[in-house]
Amino acid sequence: MRIALDAMGGDYAPEPNITGAIVALQADPVLNVVLVGPQDLLEAQVAASGYNGDRLSIIHASQVVGMEEKPTDAMRQKPDSSISVCWKLMAAREVDAVVSAGNTGAVVASGLKTRLFLKSVKRPGIAVTLPTSAGHAVLMDVGANPSARPSHLYQYAVMGEIYAREVLRIESPKIGLINIGSEDVKGNDLYRDTYRLLNEGPLKDSFVGNVEGRGLYQGEADVLICEGFVGNVVLKVSEGMADFLMKEASRQIIGSLDVERDKAKLAFQEMGKRFRYHETGGAPLLGIDGICIICHGSSDAHSITNALRGSAMFKDRGINSQIADHLVQKPVA
Repeated sequence: MRIALDAMGGDYAPEPNITGAIVALQADPVLNVVLVGPQDLLEAQVAASGYNGDRLSIIHASQVVGMEEKPTDAMRQKPDSSISVCWKLMAAREVDAVVSAGNTGAVVASGLKTRLFLKSVKRPGIAVTLPTSAGHAVLMDVGANPSARPSHLYQYAVMGEIYAREVLRIESPKIGLINIGSEDVKGNDLYRDTYRLLNEGPLKDSFVGNVEGRGLYQGEADVLICEGFVGNVVLKVSEGMADFLMKEASRQIIGSLDVERDKAKLAFQEMGKRFRYHETGGAPLLGIDGICIICHGSSDAHSITNALRGSAMFKDRGINSQIADHLVQKPVA
């Protein structure tokens, strides 16, 4: 498997990207990674690492999209950015996947520009894995499509169900629609119409109805669907709240202990792993005819390694073929 890694993506690029790639290559003998970015810089960094394997190559990209740049402007003004070159490689079928910790909006915009969609997919969406009291759940979409239609949300349910089954290993995923109330008449036209599609369509046996925000982490559903604006707000609030609670609980509890303080610190570290994006590597942009993993901007080498290995798992489990087959066989208007 060949993966294009945006070597210049992220707050601390390129060092964690290169280190993460090398660790992934050492762990997986069939993996090939293409570092995309300024060739001279990347060659020097790879040489300094001491790695001399033949499964790590470099393709030059002369431009870099900053984390705060407006995606549409960046795509227009920087056609040779590392993000754009990664997508061009996948569109040309020179790589199987794209991994980037760069500007999320630019990664999505560049991908949408290629129109590299699976058959019958109307709009791709970003899926993230969240911890819940029952294990884990998929939340989709968290930012790719803030102006969704009911048919888009229906397709997100299809994609999310397949992803939950194949990646999270949930045998029969329950699907919930994020809403402001549990009753079927709640929400605006988008959510009421989506409720009807899910409740009356091919997914009706998996659909458990509306899920309020407070039920998000209670395990009420394994797949949680919403449009990108709501999803992104939910994700950012969740990240901030988790960080706040972990720090406060750690300070209050560990600070009050006279003995076994080290054990308490270790317990908090282990619990915190459930909330850290580093452990999952990144979020897939589902609906793409290929594989795209979007990593957090502050990803470290461990996160990049997990994203690269996650890309291989994504391919091995045939997620894209399942999505395409379902949408072709059971379309929705």
